[in-house]
Amino acid sequence: MKFTKFKFTDKVLKGIKNAGYEDCTPVQEKTFQISLEGKDVYVQSQTGTGKTAAFVLTILNNFEDSRFKFNKRALIIAPTRELAVQIEKETKLLSSSHDLTIGCFYGGVGYKLQEDLLKKGVDIIIGTPGRLLDFQSQGKLNLREIGYFVIDEADRLFDMGFFPDIRRMARKMSPYNKRQTMLFSATLNLNVKQMAWEYMNNPESIEIASENITVDNIDQKLYHVGKKEKINLLMGILNSELPRNALIFTNTKHQAVRIHKYLVNNGKKCQYLIGDLPQNKRLATINDFKSGKTNLLVATDVAARGLHVDDLELVINYDLPGDSENYVHRIGRTARAGKSGKAVALACEEYIYNLEAIEEFIGMRIPVGYADDDLYEKIENIPTSFPVRRKHAIKGGRKTSSYSSRKSRPTIKRESAVSSDKDKKEHYKKHDHKGKKPFTPRTESPKKKYHEVKKSKRPMNEEERLEYYKKKYGDSFKINDGLPAKKKKRSFVKRVLSILKK
Repeated sequence: MKFTKFKFTDKVLKGIKNAGYEDCTPVQEKTFQISLEGKDVYVQSQTGTGKTAAFVLTILNNFEDSRFKFNKRALIIAPTRELAVQIEKETKLLSSSHDLTIGCFYGGVGYKLQEDLLKKGVDIIIGTPGRLLDFQSQGKLNLREIGYFVIDEADRLFDMGFFPDIRRMARKMSPYNKRQTMLFSATLNLNVKQMAWEYMNNPESIEIASENITVDNIDQKLYHVGKKEKINLLMGILNSELPRNALIFTNTKHQAVRIHKYLVNNGKKCQYLIGDLPQNKRLATINDFKSGKTNLLVATDVAARGLHVDDLELVINYDLPGDSENYVHRIGRTARAGKSGKAVALACEEYIYNLEAIEEFIGMRIPVGYADDDLYEKIENIPTSFPVRRKHAIKGGRKTSSYSSRKSRPTIKRESAVSSDKDKKEHYKKHDHKGKKPFTPRTESPKKKYHEVKKSKRPMNEEERLEYYKKKYGDSFKINDGLPAKKKKRSFVKRVLSILKK
């Protein structure tokens, strides 16, 4: 269906035209039928179906619709910084004909610019829960002024532990019948339904089947390969496909850095994206990949959602994910908005057990490809170390880092280094040590000498003991029960008895 079939205002239609949109996707068509009437809606839809435009166009149109008395301020919550930035970019594109202020608020960066933006006034607020609650607790963000509330990737938010934060924010807002709430999620689990029941005004449900998304538009292929040969097969696939751009997913941060090193050392323009990178570095990496400065990006699941790249040709699952839904989100980076794309998965002995659950979830068997010997590329310049920057931890009130500072370094012997006692004597004679005592070499360890002496001791016999006491107490002493008389102690009872006898 065309966008012109709906009752959008002229400004909204102009923004749609500037964005280059013509036909509605299924999720947009079903959403507009309900949301443009000011009703609440919660939508089950996979990533890459155009749901961002669905709620952004609804907000822009309802801002100008005189039928609705909601406050002219909107709040959009996203689970990750990357997704928040992507929503901000698309919102600015669609609202190009509107005179609105749009701001993005997330952690990992300074407060100053975001605080100044809030003071000036923001019409559409986009952000992550942590930073938004921070501003709300400081009194810099009034949630009572929100008239349109959007929760994007709700299941992801709840999986990341943000469910209590979302509920807290909803309680701070106007009553549910004085705002419009839209919730979008890949799955409608129990938490999502509970959120809809508690904080939405009789929402209507929309469900878009996920099978059509993963099967119809994406050419999938699976290769069975040994763990040690995966990197060779990856290089062969990249050299044979020659994609304009490709996104490579791994299950761990260490593996992402490792694969990045392999590719760079073999002449590929590549970067990596992991959760430990600083925010400015993450944004710079994403921008370089989108602009084409680098055509290969190795990433963990931090990029599985919220990363939108126009015309992404190839997605490679270097590791099969343990969560079946993550497989859908990964390959959903390609074939967006009805376009086609390719997805390749490498199944090794470590992650092969995840395959059955993935195929059951998507409702099909992934076609298996055969890799002949020519597809395995020889790897050169294999890196020997793969350092990974890890998050800082607070221990004992002091900021420490788990980044290993004890790296193995070769022992370097200085020219002035001396080892033997003779060399040390000569060294001290040649150099002035500012009044320090002359060097006296220690022939043997005191500890060692002590143990040797202790071992050599044996119990004294009676004659030796007698000689010892004579030396210590003089000739006028007596032996009493094997002890000197001076040392003999009487018990308390004996002393009492002696007193009574007297």
